Amino acid sequence: MEEFIKFIKEMVWIDEVDLQLVLSRCRERMIPKNKLILRKGQIANQYFFIVSGGIRFFYELHDQENTTWVMFRNEFFTEISSLHPQKPTRFNIEAIEETKLIVIDKKDMDFLYGQVAAWEEFGRKIWEATTVRMIDQLMNFQTMSAEERYLSFMTHSELIHKVPVKQVAAVLGITPNALSRIRKKIR
Repeated sequence: MEEFIKFIKEMVWIDEVDLQLVLSRCRERMIPKNKLILRKGQIANQYFFIVSGGIRFFYELHDQENTTWVMFRNEFFTEISSLHPQKPTRFNIEAIEETKLIVIDKKDMDFLYGQVAAWEEFGRKIWEATTVRMIDQLMNFQTMSAEERYLSFMTHSELIHKVPVKQVAAVLGITPNALSRIRKKIR
């Protein structure tokens, strides 16, 4: 939990009593590599913080997996398009390596938002940062070439070393062959 406490304290100021209340609503969970955390059609009911490891969001179309998002250590996530409206998810969320998570159930998160002002601020900051990241990704698709997107993506070295080429290509919106050509050109 130390990593999670540090992450919280970097985001907001929280007193010790409120922090202990937050932690009382959290639990740790180990996810083996390639195990699904959430399956298409399920309804998301949890929030997650990645202590170690990594996850990917993907969907299947025409018998092909399409990775849309990858996340690693010190990131907070949920499948918000399922969680908030309580509708079945369109995505699968999978551990891409053995992953240690902090898990907070939706009912506990709602309770904490109502009881701990610092936690409500924490949630707002998390979702603002996530929204900025999504907008940046969308803008990159609309304004950058595939090569420029790849070079930008390479700044997150953890992604390049831990995510298979096929999944990197999917996140970039290109074919694995196109990615191979870009990588060869850059070398």
